[in-house]
Amino acid sequence: MNLEQARTNMVEQQIRTWEVLDQDVLDLLYTVPREEFVPPSSRNLAFTDMEIPLGKDAGAGARMWAPKMEARILQEMAVKRSDRVLEIGTGSGYLTALFAHRAAQVYSVELDPALAAFGKANIARHGVDNVTLETGDGARGYAKWGPYDAILLTGSVPLMPRAVLESLTPGGRAFAVEGEAPVMTAKIFSCSAAGEYREVELFETLLAPLANCERPSRFRF
Repeated sequence: MNLEQARTNMVEQQIRTWEVLDQDVLDLLYTVPREEFVPPSSRNLAFTDMEIPLGKDAGAGARMWAPKMEARILQEMAVKRSDRVLEIGTGSGYLTALFAHRAAQVYSVELDPALAAFGKANIARHGVDNVTLETGDGARGYAKWGPYDAILLTGSVPLMPRAVLESLTPGGRAFAVEGEAPVMTAKIFSCSAAGEYREVELFETLLAPLANCERPSRFRF
């Protein structure tokens, strides 16, 4: 496989066509080698338009996002060099590395120990030095290093946890895929002032649930 040609095809045929036109984001996809973050057995799938399973020992249902999803959210979040970012769900570490190139500091928490180790090894190999990784449960927020300028949930939630929003700085924003199959919506939530939040819908999609996410109560008759 010609890796560089495959990378270019990914950018031009998948990502640009999905409304990702920020040149800094597109350039970053050449800087951070996606093929080094996928499981070795899936290396030939690194640039395909699909989610990649992260292995049976790395958490049930754990998958890398499709490349166009990663790039689109990187663009929508508009992270600045002064931002402190929280990522809930480290996964392969690829999104972690992408955000680290744009932010001052990225804090990433992963519930599954095997998956946390996989992501940590990938990030260490890439040489990113502004990432703090921890094994833990961020499904109901993770205030330890907060407040944050940006928060990214890498699994879907029925409703955005209030505790996550309360960890945002004024002017901060958070991304989540909200809803339950078969109807989910990618959204950006922003904090205009303490306790005041608004949301913008981006697109409909489907995403595996965030482990341990809170479920809304349901009435039974």
